[in-house]
Amino acid sequence: QVQLVESGGGLVQAGGSLRLSCAASGRTFSRDTMGWFRQAPGKEREFVAAISRSGDSTYYADSVKGRFTISRDNAKNTVYLQMNSLKPEDTAVYYCAADASPGSWLGTSLRSYDYWGQGTHVTVSS
Repeated sequence: QVQLVESGGGLVQAGGSLRLSCAASGRTFSRDTMGWFRQAPGKEREFVAAISRSGDSTYYADSVKGRFTISRDNAKNTVYLQMNSLKPEDTAVYYCAADASPGSWLGTSLRSYDYWGQGTHVTVSS
């Protein structure tokens, strides 16, 4: 049974920082490309960032580039999302996802990912 469990969400003022974590179990973590997505109230889920199996390649949505950093620790089966300079428009439920396909691309669509966590809430106040 694959499990992805996010943590680290909360309430923060604009300009502040949060670090999200996603702990994976039930699979060989280092075989999966990992991604973060978010869904704001009344909006569709959207891509935030992705990281390759080894961690040497990353990709970001334009809206978070330069402010967010995705990283992973394969020894701990955990992927992180460091979020700096947060804005009210970053308010959303943040989900981590695992892409179990053998390809090396960093997917940005929901369809690219096979497993999903339950999400963690991030609220940025102005």
